Parts: sequence; C-alpha cells; structure tokens
Amino acid sequence: MSKRTDLRPVITIRSTAGTGHSYVTKKNRRNTPERLVIKKYDPIVRRHVEYKESR
Repeated sequence: MSKRTDLRPVITIRSTAGTGHSYVTKKNRRNTPERLVIKKYDPIVRRHVEYKESR
C-alpha cells in the first residue's frame, strides 16, 4: 500500500506550453522538497518545453 507520506511519491508534471500533455514520474521528497521543473519533449508542439509539477 502507498502511504500519503511516502518518501518517493508519484507526481504528474504538466507542459507549460498549454497543450495539456503530461508525464508521470517519481521524486524524492527529502532531496527536492520544492516543486519540480524539468525541460522535456512535448510531442504536440514538437519541441522541448518546461514541465512543472502539478498537484
């Protein structure tokens, strides 16, 4: 069973390009307590854009 205070929770990161595309990944809460921002490929606009963690 997954706990709410899990050390590596599953998070969703959404594209900032406004396409609605998202990725699902895990992060370590101890190392990165702030929201995650990663540059990844958005297949809808066909370029790399910033993805931000959504809650």
